[in-house]
Amino acid sequence: MPELMINIDHVATLREARGTYYPDPVYAAGIAEMAGASGIIVHLREDRRHIKDRDVVILRNVVKTKLNLEMAATDEMVEIARDIRPDMVTLVPEKREELTTEGGLDVKGLLEKIGRAVKSIKEKGIKVSLFIDPEEDQIMAASKVHADMIEIHTGAYSDAVTEAAKRVELEKVIRSAVKGKELGLGVNGGHGLHYHNVKEIASIREIDELSIGHAIIGRAIFVGLDRAIRDMIALMGN
Repeated sequence: MPELMINIDHVATLREARGTYYPDPVYAAGIAEMAGASGIIVHLREDRRHIKDRDVVILRNVVKTKLNLEMAATDEMVEIARDIRPDMVTLVPEKREELTTEGGLDVKGLLEKIGRAVKSIKEKGIKVSLFIDPEEDQIMAASKVHADMIEIHTGAYSDAVTEAAKRVELEKVIRSAVKGKELGLGVNGGHGLHYHNVKEIASIREIDELSIGHAIIGRAIFVGLDRAIRDMIALMGN
């Protein structure tokens, strides 16, 4: 069974919708850890649309499990990561107009830039993951730039409408997870996963962690965050 990392960005999204100080993502992180999450994820975007720099600083001081900082591979973000020193960084592509991350990082096409970012972050003892599509050339590129792990983008699997299409995308994820392990990389997965599609991904033995946020925060509106997390962990265990 993979471990569950909780993305709490949408707690901050709700806060920013009214420009208040609540709900506090730091408080959500504490509940998530007590409910059994193995770590906390936040995406510090360049436009600061939800998570703020202050949130990341406080989370670094209070998270007891593992803090994963998602960010673009820019000079500004690299310096922030080197200063705050989260347990791990996940480099993701980022466009200001997107609602959420739309695809994997083109490590192969940005080999030199990503390589510099990975090297600079790892100098501070921070593990680096690369969020990539389930494609062998991207996995090979991730290994070439000495990333510690990859996070396989499961969006195409999650968005598949028919069972046949879903199976095709699931096989891509499986092959990518196996390839990542063969290259000595840690293998994580995430994007679009929810209570009705997580079991198949969670059953892939090569996957170490799953990153889930939107579905859990959405369910928490109705049943509370503690139960929403425990329900997801139970599904992953089955």
